[in-house]
Amino acid sequence: MAWTEAKAWLKGSAHQDLYQQLLDDATQAPARNAKRKKVVKPEDMPWEMSRQGLLKHLLNEGMNTRMETIDAYMQIIPAGSHSGRHRHLAEECLYVVEGQGYDLHQDCDVEITDTYHWTPQPEIKRFDWQAGDVIYIPPNTIHQHFNASPDRPVRLISAINRIFRASGLNDLEQLDDAPEYEPGVVLTAASVARFIQRKTTETA
Repeated sequence: MAWTEAKAWLKGSAHQDLYQQLLDDATQAPARNAKRKKVVKPEDMPWEMSRQGLLKHLLNEGMNTRMETIDAYMQIIPAGSHSGRHRHLAEECLYVVEGQGYDLHQDCDVEITDTYHWTPQPEIKRFDWQAGDVIYIPPNTIHQHFNASPDRPVRLISAINRIFRASGLNDLEQLDDAPEYEPGVVLTAASVARFIQRKTTETA
């Protein structure tokens, strides 16, 4: 008899209008998007004293913008300081807006089966950069940014594709914190300016 699996596929009484939800979401998207920002003003870009360092978020899924696929932030590294050290599966690029310094990158051997395993390779590579350069971070590379100037801050703009997170591959791991990290700190433009000035004076 054909369809011998009938005793299996005919089971169940659960009902959900999942396809209709997709249609409804598509229909509602224009009205929803009309309320989302296409232009983000500096005063609407949140500050964060994160474990990776001092950040000003330009685009993020939590900021109600029209951007669907990219997260971006500006990172400020005080004179003579450095970022945290972390690793993530997504590749990343950073534009050097101001200053000069270098990156330390450590490649990892990766195995993805039912679980995810990575092992750092012994070699750590140095890459020097300055304003106007773009830094490329390969997938799953342990990396850290260093400000080589004793009297000027560095500003980097990071862009990363959030599709990895949507695909269940977030895999962001912080290995070391930035020296400036302090839990619970609430930043403002004025406090950031004072902070950068103070760090510059301490380094000089």
